[in-house]
Amino acid sequence: MGAAPQEPRTRVTARARDLRFDAGTLSLNLVATVGRRPAGPVERMGDAERLAAWCRGVGLTPAPGYEAEALLRSLHALRDAAYDIASSLLDGHRPSPASVDLVNELAAPEPPAPRLELRPDGVRQAPGSDLLTEDALLSVVARDLTGLVSDASRRERLTRCASEVCRMLYLNPPSGRPRQWCSMRRCGNNAKAAAHRRRRAATGEGRSPESDAT
Repeated sequence: MGAAPQEPRTRVTARARDLRFDAGTLSLNLVATVGRRPAGPVERMGDAERLAAWCRGVGLTPAPGYEAEALLRSLHALRDAAYDIASSLLDGHRPSPASVDLVNELAAPEPPAPRLELRPDGVRQAPGSDLLTEDALLSVVARDLTGLVSDASRRERLTRCASEVCRMLYLNPPSGRPRQWCSMRRCGNNAKAAAHRRRRAATGEGRSPESDAT
């Protein structure tokens, strides 16, 4: 009996490891720090440097002195729970009670409200009022997920990239035509190029020797 056919292996390029900030909402941008889930997961936020880059990309500023490894572990756990819950809205599976409990636990602390101050040149945000402790940062992300789940209009815009390799979760824009791919420049162009190659191959296979000789 012959060996079972293997799935084609997809190269993990530097681009596949790029952080994504185009999922449409904070909690889905966290989910997107794992690429190609669930078939061949690619870690995009695996160290302190990538954590700092992700925080900058989503506009969250950890307070000085935070422990990067501890925050990274907490965000990874929240990321898995967020994926479990968000993907359940699309495929109908029942999320793990542990995922729901973790999100509720992390969302419980009240994030600090940003403060304003009056300066000679007008009203500005007070320095340091955007700094977040680890608990506050996790709460901001967890609350974003609870907001997504509880908002029917946002739930309706939740979708999954049509690329079998990518499968990124993202929100379609509130108006305009829904997107089939997470990004036209990435998965959309890849899909169009693959379709073009298939058409060329099919055309080539359909040619007769006589037509090739003309």
